This record gives sequence, C-alpha cells and structure tokens, in this order.
Amino acid sequence: MRTIRPLSRVLLLVCLLALSAAAQNLDRDMEKEEAIWQQLSAVAPRAVDTFKSATVALDKRDYEQAARLYEEVLKKASDFDPVYRRLGTALALSGRTEEGVALLEMAVEKKSSPENLYSLAEFLAYPGHGSEAGYEAKQRALLLAKHAGRGFHKPDASYTILIAQLALDLQKEADFRNAAATLASEHPELMATHYFNAIRAAMDEDWITSDDEIRKAESLGLPAETASALRESGIHSRATVWRSAQYSVYLVAAWLGGLALLFIGGKVMSTVTIRSIQTDDPNDPARTNAVSLRKVYSVLINAAGGYYYISIPVVIFLVLAVAASVTYGFVMVGRVPIKLILLLDLGALVTVYKMIRTLFVRRNPEDPGRSLRIEEAPGLWELARGVAGAIGTRPIDDIRVTPGTDLAVYERGSFRERLRDRAHRVLILGVGVLNGFDQTPFRAVLAHEYGHLSHRDTAGGDAALRVNSDMMEFARSMALSGQAVPWNIAFQFLRVYHFIFRRITHGATRLQEVLADRVAARTYGARAFELGLTHVIRRSIELEELAYWEIAQAANSRRQMRNLYDLRLQESQAERVEEKLKLAMARPPSEDDTHPPPLERFRLARQVNSDADSAPGDPVWDLFANREQLTNEMNSLIVERVRSGSD
Repeated sequence: MRTIRPLSRVLLLVCLLALSAAAQNLDRDMEKEEAIWQQLSAVAPRAVDTFKSATVALDKRDYEQAARLYEEVLKKASDFDPVYRRLGTALALSGRTEEGVALLEMAVEKKSSPENLYSLAEFLAYPGHGSEAGYEAKQRALLLAKHAGRGFHKPDASYTILIAQLALDLQKEADFRNAAATLASEHPELMATHYFNAIRAAMDEDWITSDDEIRKAESLGLPAETASALRESGIHSRATVWRSAQYSVYLVAAWLGGLALLFIGGKVMSTVTIRSIQTDDPNDPARTNAVSLRKVYSVLINAAGGYYYISIPVVIFLVLAVAASVTYGFVMVGRVPIKLILLLDLGALVTVYKMIRTLFVRRNPEDPGRSLRIEEAPGLWELARGVAGAIGTRPIDDIRVTPGTDLAVYERGSFRERLRDRAHRVLILGVGVLNGFDQTPFRAVLAHEYGHLSHRDTAGGDAALRVNSDMMEFARSMALSGQAVPWNIAFQFLRVYHFIFRRITHGATRLQEVLADRVAARTYGARAFELGLTHVIRRSIELEELAYWEIAQAANSRRQMRNLYDLRLQESQAERVEEKLKLAMARPPSEDDTHPPPLERFRLARQVNSDADSAPGDPVWDLFANREQLTNEMNSLIVERVRSGSD
C-alpha cells in the first residue's frame, strides 16, 4: 500500500480524532434501543430502567456511573449479551481496559452480533488513553470489523470508519479504498469521510483533491491544528504547485486560443474584403461595404496590437518555465550537464531581458530625403494643390525628394492632430520615378496618394506601427544576442505573431489601396491611373537595373559613377526590364501582399465611372526649375551610400 511517509504519525492521530468525533455525532438508533429493551424486559423486566439510566450515563461520558449501573443489570440478566457489550465499553473507556475487553470477548461468545463484533474490534485495536495495539491485534480487529459490517445490509458509518482506519494502519490498500469509497458514496456529510478521502487522494498523488478534502473536513469539525499539520506536511505545498500548473495550462490554452481567434479573424476579414471588392459597385456608395470593413479592420488591428503586449508576460513565463523544467528534469535524473544548463538558463534570462527592454526602447523615425522648396519646383507645388482641390481634400504641406522611386504620403504630428486632420501632410517623391513621367498619369498616381489622406488612412495606425516597431526591435535584439534559434520559445512566438499581425494589417492595407485606386480612377480616369502605376513599376525596375550595372562597371574600371538619372537602357537591359515588368504586372495574389496585383487593380479601376480626359500631357520634369542640379544631388547621395556600403 502506498503510504505518505512524512505523515504516518500525524495521520494516525487525526484518524483517531476523526473516529471519535464521528462516533459522538451519531445519535443512537431508537428502534434498536427499543428492541434491546424488549429483549431485556423478557429476561429481567425490573432491570430495564437501570439499563436505560446506564446508557444515559455512558452517552454523557460518566463511565464509572455507567459501569456501576450496567453491573447491576448484569447481576439480573447474566446471559444478556448487550449488557456485556455496554459494560465492557464503559470499563474500557474508564481506564479498566483489560476488564472491558474481557467482557467484550464474552459478549461475542454469547452472540456474534455486528454490534458485539464492532465493539470488540474497536477496543482491541485502540484500547484508549493514548495506547495502541500491535499488528496482530489490529489484524484480528479488522477481520472482526469486516465481519460485523457484513451483518448489515447497510452498516452505519462507524463500522466503515473503523474498517478504513484499521486498513490504513495495516496498509491494506484494497480494504482502505473500498471503505473510503463507501463513505464517500453513502456518508458525504461526515468529517471522517473527507478526511479519509484526503488520504486516498494523497496516496494517488492527487494533491489538489487531497488539499480540498482536508479543507472540507476542517469545515465539518476536524481540529484546525490537525488540519494545519496535515497540510504543512507537504500536501498543501504540492497542491499549490499543481494548482499553479493547472492555472498556467489554462492561461496558456486561453492565450493560444486568442492567437487562433486573431488568425481566424484575419482570414475571415481577408475573405470578406476580397468578396466585397469583387461584388461592390464602386459607383454606388449605398451598395458598398468599404466603410464598415475599414471600421472592423481598425478594431481588429487595435485588438491584435494590444494582444501582443498582453502576450509578453505569458511568453516570459513560458521561457522561464521551460528552462526551469529542463533544469529540474536533469536534477531528478541525477545527471546535470552543467554547460548545457548554464547556456539554457542564461539564454532564458537574456531573452526575458531583451523582451522587456524592447518595450521601453523608442526610436524617433527620421523623415526620408529632404524638403523640396517651392522655388525649386513651383509647377509641382501648383499641380499638387490642384489635385487636392479636384479630390476635395487638404493639400500636402511638404514634399520630400529621395534618390529612389518612392511615391507615398504620410502625416507627421501628434495622434490628436492626426485625428483632427491637422497633422503635417508629407509627400515622398523619388526622383528616380520622374524620367518619362507625363503629368496626367502623374496626377492620377498623386490622386491615389491623396485618396489615402482623404480616407484618413494615415490618421490612425499608431497601434500597428508601434507593435511592428517593437517586434522588429525584439527580433534585432534576439539576433544580436544569438537567441534567434528554433528552440527559443520567444523567438518562435515572434515569428508566429508577426505572421498573424502581418496578415491582418496587410489585409487592411489591400482594402485601403483599392479604395484609393477608385479615387484616382474617378478623378482622372482609369486609363491615366493605369499609365501612371505602370510607369512607377517600370521605373523602379529600370533604376534597379541601371544602378546594378553602373555600380559594377564603375568598380571594375575604377572610375566615378555616372549620373544614374541620365543613363539609358541598352537593348539587353531593356529586354530584361520588360520581362521583369510582365512578371510584376501579372504576379499572382498572396495574403502577404500589401497591394493587390497591378492587373487586378486595373480591372477594378475600370469599373469606376469617370469623364476625365486621360491625355498624357507635358513631362513632370517641366515642373522643376533645375533638373540637372537635383539629379546630381540625388546621384551624389547614391554614390555616398555605395561607398559607405563597400567600406
């Protein structure tokens, strides 16, 4: 029988107390008492009142008075076995144990009734006054108690309690479990039932149930000191550990469920958005779901952003728990690879430190390029204001030129300023996109960017930007500290969460791009928008091709780089550019896209009704005061970057 070694003495003491308390709480069965009185009346009718008085004294714990009265009854009814049992009990409880047990033996000899057997078994095993019988006496007591229990169709609780305690003392596991189960099913109201069930649960190492049962037994009368001693022997501490483990499992499961819900939410929104884009009538505002979809995406992105920070404590807990579990496992096995454990535990601490640190690192983003003064391109500023007026939105406040082919807008200012549409509007204009760009297609592309501003796409997004920035900073810190490894839970969390967050935010961005395309097509026509977007994509490919070959040739021949904006494609380069352009225009869609495929955007834009004239117009470069000076400046920046990269 599995025992709880640190508790053996405590368990015995508590069980005796439980047995005594249970016996005191059981009222006498008056039907049985009346049957005894009738039997005694048939033998010695004048002794009945004395017998009753003796029983009252016994129940009041006046054992000497009870013994004296029972002796008077015995003189008048020498063959009446109940008086032997009652007198033996009174003598044993008064301290005259040997005399009492001898009378109990005589009661059994006269009649092997369940009551006689039970009383003899009780005092054979537990004579009282702090004494305890040996193994053989307890073995006989258990047999007597089991035999007594079989004498009833349904014995009262005291019989089962005695069997449970004797079986526990004798390490008779099957008998103990049967008795404990009987008590649990038939007498759940008794303190002893929960006490024995606590022991059974501890044997099974079910520490939580054992701790709960001790608490229940205490509420039903188990002395607080005994309950406390039992808990402090190890049950409560183990139960606390297991409860913490259970709560941790529930927490992690709920957390994983939250991740799954975010992923499902992103998938559902992506599907609904695609269906809406395909079925909505862009010319009938009453039949479009764009506004409601944008609101739902805003809520989903904010929820996903908040969930990232909620996840940080959970991931920290998992990192530390895994490291501690592995360390504990090696200790239990008895072989501790010191170097491996040090690397594991140190890696966990570094990971936790980096994760917490990235929450407090703030990078102030710098504006790209430099501001373009009005006198450098007065025509461009005028064109930009004209496009804003055509759309009905506030014009840009700053144009920043860069060496590349960027063409985008953003807002600079506080969150409150952006929400109130008072932020500083900025247009990023890559000089590399301007070669061969006609003004009408350029207006259409600029109208697309203004569409983002008028739809307030740049007004919010703080949660997405903040979370993405923190994730990138955490990834960078993990890589620099050597913790970006497959077995690092924090690194795997970062990969999974970035995937989910990317899918959600990119889905919202795709919707924003389609809505901005509609603004451009409605204002300047679908044809102008197609020409403008195609030109931007082509120039991005061309500049990359020209830069690659010019940088390589300049390095090989040890000469200065020429102005990239003045170079023309050779025939072989032009063929490669056209091939790349075809692939870019017809690329298949993906859930990781921030923009729908160009051909899909063109198809959707053609659904928008517009009366605009799509004639190309004059070159965009005509809007600048000094093209050569600006391109030389931008080319110098590229040269500096190439040199710093090679260094």
